Parts: sequence; C-alpha cells; structure tokens
Amino acid sequence: LMWAQQGATPGTPPKLRHTCEQGDGVGPYGWEFHDGLSFGRQHISDGALRLTTEFVKRPGGQHGGDWSWRVTVEPQASGTSSLPLVSLFFYVVTDGQEVLLPEVGAKGQLKFISGHTSELGDFRLTLLPPTSPGDTVPKHGSYNVFWSSNPGLPLLTDMVKNHLNSWFQHRPPGASPERYLGLPGSLKWEERGPSGQGQFLIQQVTLKVPFSVEFIFESGSAQAGRNKALGQLVGSQLTQALENHAAAFQERFERTFQLKEKGLSPEEQALGQVALSGLLGGIGYFYGQGLVLPDTGVEGSEQKVDPALFPPVPLFSGVPSRSFFPRGFLWDEGFHQLVVQRWDPHLTREALGHWLGLLNADGWIGREQILGDEARSRVPPEFLVQRVAHANPPTLLLPVLQMLEGGDPDDLAFLRKAFPRLHAWFSWLHQSQAGPVPLSYRWRGRDQALPTLLNPKTLPSGLDDYPRASHPSTSERHLDLRCWVALGARVLSQLAEQLGEAEAAAELGPLAASLEEPRNLDELHWAPELGVFADFGNHTKAVQLKSRPPQGLVRVVGRPPPQLQYVDALGYISLFPFLLQLLEPQSPRLGPLLNVLADSRHLWSPFGLRSLSASSLFYRQRNSEHDPPYWRGAVWLNINYLALGALHHYGHVEGPYKVQATKLYHELRANVVSNVWRQYQTTGFLWEQYSDQDGRGMGCRPFHGWTSLVLLIMAEEY
Repeated sequence: LMWAQQGATPGTPPKLRHTCEQGDGVGPYGWEFHDGLSFGRQHISDGALRLTTEFVKRPGGQHGGDWSWRVTVEPQASGTSSLPLVSLFFYVVTDGQEVLLPEVGAKGQLKFISGHTSELGDFRLTLLPPTSPGDTVPKHGSYNVFWSSNPGLPLLTDMVKNHLNSWFQHRPPGASPERYLGLPGSLKWEERGPSGQGQFLIQQVTLKVPFSVEFIFESGSAQAGRNKALGQLVGSQLTQALENHAAAFQERFERTFQLKEKGLSPEEQALGQVALSGLLGGIGYFYGQGLVLPDTGVEGSEQKVDPALFPPVPLFSGVPSRSFFPRGFLWDEGFHQLVVQRWDPHLTREALGHWLGLLNADGWIGREQILGDEARSRVPPEFLVQRVAHANPPTLLLPVLQMLEGGDPDDLAFLRKAFPRLHAWFSWLHQSQAGPVPLSYRWRGRDQALPTLLNPKTLPSGLDDYPRASHPSTSERHLDLRCWVALGARVLSQLAEQLGEAEAAAELGPLAASLEEPRNLDELHWAPELGVFADFGNHTKAVQLKSRPPQGLVRVVGRPPPQLQYVDALGYISLFPFLLQLLEPQSPRLGPLLNVLADSRHLWSPFGLRSLSASSLFYRQRNSEHDPPYWRGAVWLNINYLALGALHHYGHVEGPYKVQATKLYHELRANVVSNVWRQYQTTGFLWEQYSDQDGRGMGCRPFHGWTSLVLLIMAEEY
C-alpha cells in the first residue's frame, strides 16, 4: 500500500507515503492488535488523515488460504468542513518468472489480477469498489493503473513518484470535479519491460474521505476445497470476522498474561496489547545475500581482504524498529523471542530455527542480517559488512532456557534437532573470543583508537559506546562477555544432560562449573578499589575531547598515562554477574551491586536504571563530534528487564539480600512501567531508550523490539 493526500499544498506534488521512515512526519502509528498469524488492526495518523488498515486470513487449501484487507481513511478531526481527496495505491510485485495477468473489463477498467507462483499456486487479487466507512453504500472513485517491469523493491517508491505526473478529473455524480495527479499508464501488454525481472502492477483509487476499500487475495486451492456458500470474505462478513478476531485476541491476551487479574489498569492492559502487537506485526520474512568479511586470523589486517557475498538465505525474524532498523539483529532477537514465546511458541521455534540456519561452517552467526537489495538500501555503507571475527551477545539462549524449563514436548523436540547448531555456535563464541588468560574473554572488533574518538566503541558487545579501556589492546578482559559465556555454558550443559548428549555434557559441565566458581570471577573482574566488578585493560581516566580548530573535537590524553588496571566505568556492565543471576544468593558481592543499583548518584533514576553512573566522567559525554551518547546514561528496557528478573529471583530465594532485593524490585518495576506508559500516552510510541533525567522517549520510534518487554514486566514474567 502507498497513499497520498491530493492537493494538500497547491502547486506541489502530493507527499507519497510508502515505507516507514524515521523522519517522515507520519505518526503516531502502530498495531492495536496483531496475533502474529491471521489477524491485525493498525492505526496510522498522517497529518489531517487517520488510516486504519486491518486484515483477516482464512486458512484453507494447500497454499495458506485466503486473506482480506480493509483500509479506512477518515479525517483526523470530526466536523472537518473541507474533506481532502486521497489516493490509495495497491500494488502487486513479483521478482522473477511468476505470472501476473490483469483481467480487464468492458470499459478498460481492471476487474482483478490473476496469477500463479510455485509457492502460492493459482490466485486472484481483487480491489473492491470503495464504500462509506461502516456500511455498504458505494462511493465514487477514480481509477488509474500502471503496469511495468519490476525496477527492484528499493526503487518502487521513486518509480511511482516519477510517474505521478498527469492531471485527471475526479467527477463524482452531482458534485463539482476536482483535479488530481494520477498514474498515466494503461494495461496494454506491450508496455511491459523485459521479462525475467518480475512485474509491478499498481492500482490507484482516488476519492474524498471518509471511505473504506477492501482488497482480497483468493487462493485457487482454498477455493476448490471450500463450501461455495462461504463466499468471499468481504463486507459485513469481513466486519464480523474482524470483530470476532479482536474479541478472541483480547481474551487470549488476558488468558496468557493476566494483566487484568494482576490489577493493571485498562490503559496499562492496552499498552501491553500494543507492545505485543507491534512486535508481532514487525516480524518479517527476509531473503537474500549478506556481505561478509572472512576472518584472516590476524586482528587489524581485515582491510586486505575483500568482503564476499554470503550464499542467499531466508530469515524469519522480529525487527527492533520498523522505521529505523527493519531487519534482523542477533542480540535483539533473543529478547524479542522472550515475549513472542509466551504468546505463540511455534513462532519462536520458527524464528530460532531460521537464525540457527545462518550458522557458517565454524559456528558463526552475523550480528546484523542485511539480506538483499531492499535491506541494503536502508543501511549506511559503513555498517553493511559483517565480520566473521566479531561476535554478539548470545541472547537466543534466553528463550532456549525458557523452553528447557517449560518442558513442552514440541519445544524439547525442537531443541533436540537444534542442539548440534546451538553447541557449534556456543563453541565458536567460547573459542574465538577467548581472552589473554584462562577463563577470560575479549570482544573482538573494538574500533581503532582514532584521534577523534573519546573511547573506541565495541559494537559487537551490543553496548556500542559503553566506556571500555581507554587504549584498546589484546590484554583486555571483558566482564559482560565472560558472563554471557558463563550463561551459555550453563544452558548448554543443562540441555546436553536433558537430551542425553553425554559427550557434550562431559565437556560443557566442567566449563560451566569453572566459569561459575566465585573465586575465578573475583580474580579476573572484582576491582577492590572500585568496590564492584569491572573490565580490565590498558586504561587511564585522563582522556577528554577538546576543540582543536580546524580538526574540531580531538581526544587529548593527560596524566596519569594508561596502564593495565580495572576500568572505572560503573554502569550496566558492572552488574552483569547479577543481571544473569550468576551470583549465589549468599555472595558477599551481591550487596555492593544492589547498593550501587539503588544509588541515585550512580544507576537509580525515577524512570529506570541508567546505563552509566551519573558520577562517571563519561556520563552523557559525546564519543566524537558527530556521535552523541548512546549507552552513557539513557535507560534501556532490555537491561532493566534483566535487572528486574534478577531482583525477582534474589527476592524469592533465602539469603541476606532477600528483603532489599524485593523492595528494589517493586520500586524499579513501578518506575519503568509508569514511565513507558506515560511516554506512550504523550507520543503514541514505544521508544528505543528513555532519558534518565526527565523520562522522555529518545532514539528511534516506534521501537517494538525489546521495549516490548514492558509487557513481561507488567505480567511479572521473567
């Protein structure tokens, strides 16, 4: 679907809306309901217009069944005197030899499109005549069509913009005509481009708001096996189906998450439904080749090797943000699936299976999946290439742990099949990211120490600009990575035991025990002078960015010079042994971590735990002239979720910190939920991160990736 308001600004072409873009001025928008399978309802605010798009899928036949869409366009404000003229563009595109045939009526108008592909068999797509919203009274629409070869998915918007250049008259009976810009094409066969690159067929319908239009897909095999009395899923039948699905969604939602029963307000329940629906509605199926830089085995020598195109692969995955990150991210996906799994375990098995299908021969999975031309067109060039030496937090093990503890037979059957890949992935992580001393680990792929960077970033860690040792070196020991590996060893050894994989269990059990041994963790990462766990490396606090014309901001290193020491950067990383519940309830290290967590001079804010201590020299500091702070103070939902899970755990087991953990749990949960809800009420969006100073949403939006964890926080599911 594309759409445009005609004549909003006289003399300028209408703004054509198509893909979600961060700065397009559309919004708020998002899914009110989406069940991840067969039903959804989305609202979009666009200036003076409010669009509602909703669909129902009706299973049947051998190819997935039929589906029906309804798009309703209304004025944003009631009682508007001059109602705008709006064009909707429904298009069908193929990317190969598939057949599309427009069926043309007596007056040259398009009746429907019939087609055939190997995956879908025979099908028919029909655009029904527009009506007034909520009834069957037809409304007069003006039609235009355009049929060409497919220029490539990233170029569809521009192609339509460039062809939207001829004036037509919209003439409803009994009303004065109005001019609009339309597509000048026809359905003559010879106007198509060369075959083999696919087809692009677009129908434009233009009329006055308010109106509804229905667009239906009918599967040949579903029609053949169906009772003829059922008929098309349109009109009042579609309305009834949408109402039934909405009621069923709400009932299933309460059965699954029990927010009403747990005393949450109707507004908070609605937020939970939106969080889930936005995550499910963002799930995509991607296919294509990614750019990968092979591992040369020598750090810093990567530039001598050219990136290669990986073989084409499919990926069924959630996305962090439809507008800004519309693709799969490895460490985000583990958090996404914690939510999805509680709603539909089958979807989680599909997603995890696809991600594990990306494994290369060594056990590596790329952290960002940019598959095909359409995905590549949305990514800055410097982020296109994935490097085989670089890891990412293995968060897919979080839903794997849920499966293991849940004991569902289908989940266990899946894990049995997935075990060799999970084991290979973990083994690659454990071996390739090994640190300078036994049982230490180091993220490969820190940025080079450039004169313009305050602290070279560590993108593979997921915590991009979180401060690490000031001078990158092979002597570094990264606390968060060691904790992820410890969690991985724990989960994989439990899984191997349960599946009877004796050889793997014999290897993983002792590794897990060594990594969880408190003395080993203390020796490598407890910093007595800081009173917390920390990274270790070649470090000095005496670094700052100073203005040096004409270069701009430049890093200046003062005294004392860097030396091997624990890194003074109190924040999320300091908490990792607690966050991943690697500490015993009696651990003497737990108390100091709870104290810094609860201290407003450090991590506590009224809106959630901030990512970096408010007392840190790096707090809210830019990393370069063009790089604002990211993980340097803002509140992030994924880490707050882990913190709440850990507080919940330590508050439910016997130990000296049980009472403190319980108190902090209730206060933190209330702070996080109330702020996410307040920002949603104000802006209509879930956000990537939240300010630790005033709670406002920051970064990109809508962010229905891990911010959707607010639902599990409300449901107290950890």
